[in-house]
Amino acid sequence: MKKIISTTAGALSLALCSFAANAADFKPAVAYDSSGKFDKSLSQSVYQYGALKFTEDSKVEVRDFVPANDAQREQGLERLARRGYSPIIAVGFMYGSALEKIAPKYPDTQFVIIDSVVDLPNVKSLVFKEHEGSFLVGALAAIKSKTAKVGFVGGMDIPLIRKFACGYEQGAKYISKDTQVFPNMTGSTNAAWSDPARGAELTKSQFTKGADVVFAAAGGTGIGVYQAAKDEGKFAIGVDSNQNYLHPGVMLTSMVKRVGLATYNVFADAQAGQFTAGIDNRGLKENGVDWALDEYNRDLVTPEMEARITEIKAKIVAGEIQVHDYMTDNSCKY
Repeated sequence: MKKIISTTAGALSLALCSFAANAADFKPAVAYDSSGKFDKSLSQSVYQYGALKFTEDSKVEVRDFVPANDAQREQGLERLARRGYSPIIAVGFMYGSALEKIAPKYPDTQFVIIDSVVDLPNVKSLVFKEHEGSFLVGALAAIKSKTAKVGFVGGMDIPLIRKFACGYEQGAKYISKDTQVFPNMTGSTNAAWSDPARGAELTKSQFTKGADVVFAAAGGTGIGVYQAAKDEGKFAIGVDSNQNYLHPGVMLTSMVKRVGLATYNVFADAQAGQFTAGIDNRGLKENGVDWALDEYNRDLVTPEMEARITEIKAKIVAGEIQVHDYMTDNSCKY
């Protein structure tokens, strides 16, 4: 993370003013992924709990942009910047290369990217410790499983999704070293995020191996995973947003990333003239990730199970349990 250190109060004041957002000129925007802001996952959390809530509270409209294809990501970011929108939040790592090109051209514009790191002086990189949240739901899956076999279906085979898978497997094996984890990735292209039929197929193959709980970190492909679990009388685990409501009695829990809260915080800070660039990494301790327990899955999680997961969470926050981050050396350790 880059920081500018000044030796004079005047220089510090000037630096702060360069990022200050005059109320009259404050024009926030969000560039969503191509799946749109109602994807029942990451983008919808950004919209519902971030942009929409901020508008309701502040009465400031947040501009939307949804690309029709990959080429439009760069075009959309530039159009928003050229029209004076700031801060501009780009949802998803797919915006990384586009932002690297656009941000230097508009040094006075505040940019934010979710789930990627772009090291530029006017960019905040919002990243999350998905491995910590995945550890919790992996532990819950192992406790709930009657077969000591659980599954994982990822979307596009990239390090970020393997980070989910690794945390999940660590959590499952924390409960019992004998727990078997069956991991599958949907594909190696962007199509892997929107293939529910393939998601259902992979899930059913894991069920035939004995898995009775499957965690999906696969975008729209996860919808097929959840439906397969419902059809087979098994359990599924949602991702990013709280997806428990999709199939009550089937969704054991969801590994939530509080991207909505992070979005709201960014807008509020920017409006107050307190925008900061650099890496913002949020885990359990920072209230950035968690597991979901609500009226839709309450009957599936006993008080004893809840207490165990609460205990594990506290140990991770305290540093007593160290969850290995796949991104640090592209391996999975237990």
